[in-house]
Amino acid sequence: MKSGIELISIERKEQIEKHHKSIEDDVTYNSDNELERFALSVITGDRSLFPKYWREDIFNKISKKGRKERLIIAGALIAAEIDRLQAS
Repeated sequence: MKSGIELISIERKEQIEKHHKSIEDDVTYNSDNELERFALSVITGDRSLFPKYWREDIFNKISKKGRKERLIIAGALIAAEIDRLQAS
């Protein structure tokens, strides 16, 4: 069984390779704490935290996943935010 950090690392790699998100993309998400808000919306299911101009179908798709998968996604989003801060 993989550890939590391994699962988050796999998810972050998928964000970069499958969804074509890069650290350069992450740097553009600096207004209104978008990556943090996205992570919080994923964990809590609170649509009001989801960044307002992002595609709502993303929220809908992720919110249907199980708790463990949502936590893994949120962890990868937090890693993206850390990458963004380090690159800024």
